[in-house]
Amino acid sequence: MPLSEEELRLLEQMERALVAEDPKFASTLRGTKLRQHARRQVIAGAFVFLVGLTLLMAGAVTSTVPLGVLGFIVMLGSAYVTLTAWRNRAGGGAFSPEAPPAEGEAPRLRVVSGGKKGKSRAARPPKPQGTMMQRFEERWRRRREQNGGF
Repeated sequence: MPLSEEELRLLEQMERALVAEDPKFASTLRGTKLRQHARRQVIAGAFVFLVGLTLLMAGAVTSTVPLGVLGFIVMLGSAYVTLTAWRNRAGGGAFSPEAPPAEGEAPRLRVVSGGKKGKSRAARPPKPQGTMMQRFEERWRRRREQNGGF
């Protein structure tokens, strides 16, 4: 059901009041300026990374160690800035909560998949208890049993 002209007018008034009162919050709600800023940071970071790579190669060709080190530092810094901007542009980092926590509740963290595929903690045998020599003897006994006594 479409909004009436009066409702549209009130909505526009509320939007203008919000922008006038807190422009940063309004820009966050729209998301356009933040995305544009992050996009610019990614592009600038990639360009500065290439400049650092050029400095590194120039230092290697001319055998000037400080120039090569400077190029590496520039590359490292720009990679950090670029990846941070890219992660923020993609919708938050690995530790951003899925929903805002309730009052007085600890923030909930998102689960990030990763690690070794196919192996879970439940599938692993329990760690044997005892001294190191007892564990070595237990392993030796299991190997002998698996190899038919040899």
